[in-house]
Amino acid sequence: MSLLKVNDVYSKLALVEDEVHHLLMQTSDIKMAELEVTTPARDLQIVSRQEMPTRMGLQSAEGQARLLHDLANIELQAMELGIRTLHEFASTPTDFRSGLADIVLEEARHLRLCLDGLRELGFEWGHWPTHNTLWAATDDSDSLLDRLLIVNCYLEGSGLDSGELLLKKLSGVSNRLPREIVEVIAREEVGHVRFGLSWYRKFCAKEGLVSSDDFSRRLESLWQRVPARAAPIHEIQREKAGFTETEIDFLKNFSSEKWASARVASKLNSRLTGLESNR
Repeated sequence: MSLLKVNDVYSKLALVEDEVHHLLMQTSDIKMAELEVTTPARDLQIVSRQEMPTRMGLQSAEGQARLLHDLANIELQAMELGIRTLHEFASTPTDFRSGLADIVLEEARHLRLCLDGLRELGFEWGHWPTHNTLWAATDDSDSLLDRLLIVNCYLEGSGLDSGELLLKKLSGVSNRLPREIVEVIAREEVGHVRFGLSWYRKFCAKEGLVSSDDFSRRLESLWQRVPARAAPIHEIQREKAGFTETEIDFLKNFSSEKWASARVASKLNSRLTGLESNR
């Protein structure tokens, strides 16, 4: 049984190496509908991103633990998204699948770091609810280019920005534990994004597409599926991962304009709904 169907987070970690090995032997694409997976199984409460409880300051042990809990959720979803891509695009080149398998195992190690750090701070996985926002950004209808752009270029790319922002916030925290964990994740995520960008460009070329043009067009078509970025673009980290100046400039405008208009539309719809219900 796939780890996507297993509830317990520690059981997922125990299964990941065997599952990756099995998936590297797979030759036919298998969509999540065939696996009867809508969202990965969980052993804790799932809420929307907007319903997540308010965070505490990072000077407190509870605030640091909440940070690691949130990061564990991100790394868990990243691990599962890699598993999903290995299932759904098994007919892709061996080099691609092998590189993606290595990333899945690295995400699992990041998850373990967060869970161990959480326990060291006196808390357990499940102390807070989590969301499935990253998983929800993907779909059975994704092409390989869609998936690479959504997961590796956009979601993990946004993680580069958030990681640098977190390191800045943690610089004044006396407990070095959370900072050391974030440092490891932030450093290694650069390679994950570089992998995704490189293969995205290779597959674009294979399909006769100009990646610099496709990047903006495709993201424009998918924007309603991807979550709003939580941190400003960190240009240095983005450049290390291989983003071009044009792509970085596009993301800055894309992020600020799209969700600003979406928030206005959401507020307007809420007001209209309220007026209708009061009639």
